[in-house]
Amino acid sequence: MVQLNDTNELISMAVAPISIVILLTILWLYKLTLSSSKSSLPPGPRSLPIVGYLPFLRRDFHKQIVDMAYTYGPIFKFHLGSKLYVVINTPELVKEVVRDQDEVFSNHDVTVSASMISYGCQDLAYTGNNSKWRNLRKIFVHELLSNKNLEASGSFRSDEIRKTIKHVYCNIGKEVNISDIAFLTEMNVLTSMVWENTSIKGAKGIQFLQDLQTLTSNLVDIVGQPNLSDFFPSLAWFDLQGIERKMNKTIGKIDQILTNIIEDRVKSNSKKSEDGDGNEGKKKKDFLQILLDLKDQNNTLNITNIKALLMDTMLGGTETTATLIEWAMAEIMKNYKVMKLVQEELTKVVGTNNIVEESHIPQLEYLHATINETYRLHPVLPFLLPRTPSKDSKVGGYTVPKGCCVFLNAYSIHRDPRYWDNPLEFNPERFLKDKCNYNNGNNFKFFPFGSGRRICVGIPLVEKMTMLILASLLHSFDWSLPQGIEEHDLSEKMAITLKKIKPLLAIPSQRLLDASLYN
Repeated sequence: MVQLNDTNELISMAVAPISIVILLTILWLYKLTLSSSKSSLPPGPRSLPIVGYLPFLRRDFHKQIVDMAYTYGPIFKFHLGSKLYVVINTPELVKEVVRDQDEVFSNHDVTVSASMISYGCQDLAYTGNNSKWRNLRKIFVHELLSNKNLEASGSFRSDEIRKTIKHVYCNIGKEVNISDIAFLTEMNVLTSMVWENTSIKGAKGIQFLQDLQTLTSNLVDIVGQPNLSDFFPSLAWFDLQGIERKMNKTIGKIDQILTNIIEDRVKSNSKKSEDGDGNEGKKKKDFLQILLDLKDQNNTLNITNIKALLMDTMLGGTETTATLIEWAMAEIMKNYKVMKLVQEELTKVVGTNNIVEESHIPQLEYLHATINETYRLHPVLPFLLPRTPSKDSKVGGYTVPKGCCVFLNAYSIHRDPRYWDNPLEFNPERFLKDKCNYNNGNNFKFFPFGSGRRICVGIPLVEKMTMLILASLLHSFDWSLPQGIEEHDLSEKMAITLKKIKPLLAIPSQRLLDASLYN
């Protein structure tokens, strides 16, 4: 019995060090694997414990990222809190992401704010790459932005442009805010296309659109604020900056507007059905009615999806277009040669005894080149909508982990001297040399609308509206800076969009001899 106990004691004494050796071996192998994994990540700046690179961020973050690309190369990483960010800085690596591995990188990174404005990822922008997203995209493209529907809605665009020109004419000699003009014109067009048959007219309609403009502008400003809840998810519940509270307040007001419009339409449809109004089916349906019909026909669409799509339309179709038009006008006014060539082309194509029509747009090659040059130098979304890979992948030989946030650095690529001659010079002629379609997402040196399956679906409408608004403003008026302001301020500020720090205020003067053309 003593011998047995001695044996057990010897075994116990032997097991302890063996277990320790095995445990240490496992820990060493794990550390070795972890170290190997880390070493395969892209290079990047040193970070502080817990907060990462957060304390070193500059206000001009978009320019800071360009500087970091020069230091760390075509792909680099940095941490903000617990979140990893990877930045892609060359056309070759952009192609790897949006073409060679499009399936893996086809989801957008969802921040706290993005989740809120998309009604919990129920919209087109933030729904994951799945059958639901493909269905929403099909609806959006076929029912709102098809060539047939864009042609049918041409009268809305023409009517609203004429109202804008008349409004500007009534303010000749006074300061006008270019961004506000573009925003309200675009909002009028979109609301006409989306809920044409909703009765919001006269003074009530004007106030409605102004309220909508204020709310959407506020929303974009809030979304553009860096949010600690995204960098430290464990602290999201505390909402330390109050961003979620601000978002809830603003989205609540917009949601109430959308709810009222939808409920009014449903009541109107019900009343017409009870009254036996047989003419309703013969009228052209607006986008809202098409969405409601689809909801009733199948269960793939619900009221939340409808609201989310309407939110996409308002935010995506107004703020970005107004920002681009403001930048274009600022650059055109700054560069007298460009202004002269644009207006000479308009005189040749449109004439001085006529108004701009959509039929003129295909002939305005220099203006189109000027808009592309604006997108190159001032991409409205400098990093597009950031992507997140659905699994670990390799880009440029480095590991890009699942769930990290990936920036496609359009701002840097569009200004890179390796791809553009005199990249900081505003020179529309560079887009006249090559007649290819730069906006189809196949040119990875110039991709302001993105590329791959997540390319912006609104390109056809955006191009029509930017061309039509700019052509009309530059054909109908000459423009100058307010008295006492001689320098053209092109300072930028980075939010969700790249905007001018100071709004462009300009003074219009009559350019056409026949005053009746302004009415």
